Amino acid sequence: MDELEHVLAAQDELGEGPVWDAAGQALYWVDIERGLVHRFHPSSGDHRVMRVGKKVGALALREVGGMVMATEVGFAFWDEGEQSLRLIGDPEAHKPQTRFNDGAADRRGRFWAGTMGDPYHNHLYRLDPDLSIHTMESGIDISNGIGWSPDNRVMYYTDSTPGIIYAYDFDVETGEITNRRVWVDRSGRRGVPDGLTVDSEGFVWSACWDGWCVERYDPQGNLERTIHLPVPRPTSVMFGGPNLDVLYITSARTELSEVALNRSPLSGDLFCLQPGVRGLPEPRFAG
Repeated sequence: MDELEHVLAAQDELGEGPVWDAAGQALYWVDIERGLVHRFHPSSGDHRVMRVGKKVGALALREVGGMVMATEVGFAFWDEGEQSLRLIGDPEAHKPQTRFNDGAADRRGRFWAGTMGDPYHNHLYRLDPDLSIHTMESGIDISNGIGWSPDNRVMYYTDSTPGIIYAYDFDVETGEITNRRVWVDRSGRRGVPDGLTVDSEGFVWSACWDGWCVERYDPQGNLERTIHLPVPRPTSVMFGGPNLDVLYITSARTELSEVALNRSPLSGDLFCLQPGVRGLPEPRFAG
């Protein structure tokens, strides 16, 4: 339990957004800065890299095949076979300084993703299966990890700069969020919260950028466990494996000094561990 394994020398500039494909038994994740999508099969070690040509902040697999992405030019579909990008819409086309960052699909097949790049004037958006785009939150600095409780009653959402993970009441049928409250406040501690995932017990796992760790919080927001890492910038987490009992961790090396990289040469690589709990099946986008 909690024994960390170095899985793959991806050397990502900004590895992010891991998604587990249960049908294909593969892990997908992105390198935002280089516009790459990784696909890795743990059982065989097969590793494929797809070049999107745009910065990709997050992705979700689609029920009909392929992927939906949140990119620097808006929401888009990606055809894995044709290696082609088809734009859906960009709610911030008037703000060239912003781009999408993290995102995830909820259990009704809606895709949520937020932006960064315009300090405290960024937004969280919801892309519905009918391809309509809805603004769900505003006044965000760096939109980051998002996830839902096992019973679909709570949505968790991260704004990295102030070090806060918010909780909302969530209506799974309508996709509406209400009653925002501070659920975890990490301000004043080393690092900031980045990507997150929720396990089958309803605990939240949060990667701590510049914190050298991943943290697990109970449903009340109390810190239950800290997993220390050999890299300063873990970016996100996702459960995978045949039993959803392997926690994968992406990381970054962007903007680290030569001294820092010498201290943490595995920065940008993929890690995993078996923490003794299971994750939840990853939903697919229904559009």
